[in-house]
Amino acid sequence: MQFFTNIKLYRFSGLSFIFYTYLFSFKNTSFHADIMMRPFISLFILLLLSAGVSGEPASYNSKILLIPLDDRPPCLQFTEKMGLIGNVQVVSPPREILGRFTKPGEPDKIIQWIKQQDLRSFDAVILSVDMMAYGGLVASRVNATGTDKALKRMEFIREIRKKAPELPIYGQGVIMRLAPTADGKNEAYREKLARWADLSPYGENRSEIERLEKEIPSEALHEYKAARKRNLDINLQAVKLAENGSLDYLILSQDDAKPKGIHVADRERLNVVISQRNLGHKIVIQPGTDEISMILLARALNKKYSFSPTVRVIYSSETAANTIMPFEDRPLKKTVSYDIIAAGAKEVNRDEPSELLFYVFADRFQSGRAESFAAEIRKSINAGRHVLVADIDPKGNVQGGDTKFTMELAKHGILPELHGYASWNTAGNTIGTALPQGLIFALSREKLMKKKASSLKIRTAQTWFTFHRVLDDYYFHTLIRPKANEYFRQTDRSGFERSEEIARQVEKYSAKLLQQSFDELSGIFALKNAGKVCTASNMRFSLPWNRTFEGEIDFDMSCGF
Repeated sequence: MQFFTNIKLYRFSGLSFIFYTYLFSFKNTSFHADIMMRPFISLFILLLLSAGVSGEPASYNSKILLIPLDDRPPCLQFTEKMGLIGNVQVVSPPREILGRFTKPGEPDKIIQWIKQQDLRSFDAVILSVDMMAYGGLVASRVNATGTDKALKRMEFIREIRKKAPELPIYGQGVIMRLAPTADGKNEAYREKLARWADLSPYGENRSEIERLEKEIPSEALHEYKAARKRNLDINLQAVKLAENGSLDYLILSQDDAKPKGIHVADRERLNVVISQRNLGHKIVIQPGTDEISMILLARALNKKYSFSPTVRVIYSSETAANTIMPFEDRPLKKTVSYDIIAAGAKEVNRDEPSELLFYVFADRFQSGRAESFAAEIRKSINAGRHVLVADIDPKGNVQGGDTKFTMELAKHGILPELHGYASWNTAGNTIGTALPQGLIFALSREKLMKKKASSLKIRTAQTWFTFHRVLDDYYFHTLIRPKANEYFRQTDRSGFERSEEIARQVEKYSAKLLQQSFDELSGIFALKNAGKVCTASNMRFSLPWNRTFEGEIDFDMSCGF
């Protein structure tokens, strides 16, 4: 019976679960009983196979290995779920070795995990340099890992290349932001340190810089400088890995920043090296951080299928297009253009034909623009165009979807018909989520949806992702998160020390509110898809880092197109 008890069932129906339990009950029975049961067991297996609930794993067109920046939803869950739109199995290390907030991931265990994978079974690798070197984004902002150790870990990327010479490897390295992570220990000087990082390169602010240097603990300032220097060394090493072919493509992403600050020197140093070595076709420096794995996922699939869709961008105003958005260091239209190129697509001008229309709304404070822009989008959809929408917060004080614009999209029945949608945190985060979703769905429509079974899987995944974005970006971040933060403040009198018990209380409170939004949004999607109904059910909600910045939302989605 040992053979049967080791069967791995990937799809558990009620029948298969009962049968699996049934088999286990015979594990320690006598040999005679074993022999007597074999005809019945064989019949059961045949029934399971004919019913389509056998131990065969789900069928995918591609398989991609992902070493994420950390375990937050945008870096891990979004990329995994977006992969399903391209019928991709995204495989990541066990979550317990990816760290959690201020607890770093475990690069050495991740390296051992990679060694256990059959690299020949993958179509591409997407990896975070920061996770490989230090244990993730938050770990990259502190000086706990020395340069020598980080460089040694980076050498494993060469080993991946040696083991799989033809395997495309896409990398992301982060250019450190100005402010350190708020960890409850640095609240007395964190903002001062961020201000110092903003001013220190410029002599005209000498008196304020000197005052800040006296008020910031000397050890904290020393560690901050050391972390920045180490990170620059690691990013320079990543450039070398791209130069020697260990990395096929590298995005050096600028974390939260401004047009001026200490980060500019790091960025310019990297730019000079990239230019001197003629690596501009393999390495880009652009805004954003958390969304980069999704952009690289789109690039990996576009390259695999030799697909490069054309995208025409339509901004809510030229003023918005030429404005530098909060937490970024260049105009909005440059961020959009960089992402289109990095994702493997092609941007075209207004008078050129395009496969996708990308509507970028960044005028939520301009009276009447939400209504007119939504009407423009509806007109394009009625004309049969494939449309993506990015709803961007131009002031940085909401960091979720705009109520008026979202309600207009809902009123016109636009949301379920979008090829891509996002509205969370920075402009880079939003653009880098909506764009790759739309590109991957466009690829699937062109290359992968010929068979009915594949089409159903892909359309269901696409509907799940769009539904998820509206639920997360608008309902949670705009409507529920402010209430959750207030609940945190009322419950946690210490101001920062959030125990697991308090976090679970806030989690439960938020989940109750979100369930109401979930039901409302289900009605919006079901009404639009009348006759082709998608049903969302069994919503789950958690706060993985015990803070409301990243709520993790999951649910089931079944569709009948």
